[in-house]
Amino acid sequence: MLKDNIAAGIHYEIYKNCLIIYITQDLDHHAVKFLRERSDRLIGTGDVKHIIFDFRDVEFMDSSGIGLIMGRYKKVMFLGGRACVVNVGKNVDKIFKVSGLYKIIEKYDTPEDAIKALEVKYENYI
Repeated sequence: MLKDNIAAGIHYEIYKNCLIIYITQDLDHHAVKFLRERSDRLIGTGDVKHIIFDFRDVEFMDSSGIGLIMGRYKKVMFLGGRACVVNVGKNVDKIFKVSGLYKIIEKYDTPEDAIKALEVKYENYI
């Protein structure tokens, strides 16, 4: 398991083949720049198949956040993986619904729930 702290408010963990991104600040264009660069590097290592975004402390997300999630979804999709969000609050949940992101991104209550679901789905493809 890899843990990494690169910027205040965002840290990363790799568990098995899942990249878990813990976002503890609002997701605006400033935060997205750091998150995009680091997550793309971690996905590019080849050790990551799935991505989980943890929105536990996020109250606000702008269009750059939507773009970030869609871009990372596309990256893991081409690797045969899936993307999930967890701990989504009321404000961000509304943004996900209005933007249509829930059509491509799965929602779970906790990172542990998402990991369990991804492992089950992964086993079904073997």
